[in-house]
Amino acid sequence: MNPYDEAHALAKALKESEEYREYTRLKAVAYDDGTNKALLDEYKKLQFRLQARLAAGESLPQEDSQRLTQIATLLQFNPDVSAYLMAEFRFQRMLSDIFKILADVAGIDLDMLAQN
Repeated sequence: MNPYDEAHALAKALKESEEYREYTRLKAVAYDDGTNKALLDEYKKLQFRLQARLAAGESLPQEDSQRLTQIATLLQFNPDVSAYLMAEFRFQRMLSDIFKILADVAGIDLDMLAQN
C-alpha cells in the first residue's frame, strides 16, 4: 500500500463528499454577488490575520477587531453567505477530524498544541 496513492484516493473521496459539494455550491452562490464577495474577502483576510496574531501570542488591533465584528454581523443576516459559511465550517470540521486521525497515527498530540 502506497501512502501517496491512498492520499490521492482520500482527496478524491473528499472532493466527492456531500460536504464538499455543498460547500462549493454555496460558495458559488455567495460569491456571485459583488458586495458579498468584497465583504467575505475582507472578513476572511481579517480572520486569518487574527488567527496568525493569536498563534504568535499577539492581539489584533482594536480597529481590526471591531471591523471583523461589524462584517460578521452583516454577513450573518445574509442567508446565502450564512449558508456558505456554515457549509465551509462543516467541511473544515471534517478535514480537521481527518487530520486528527492522521496525527494520532503519527503520535502527534494536537491537544498539546492548543494549550497555552
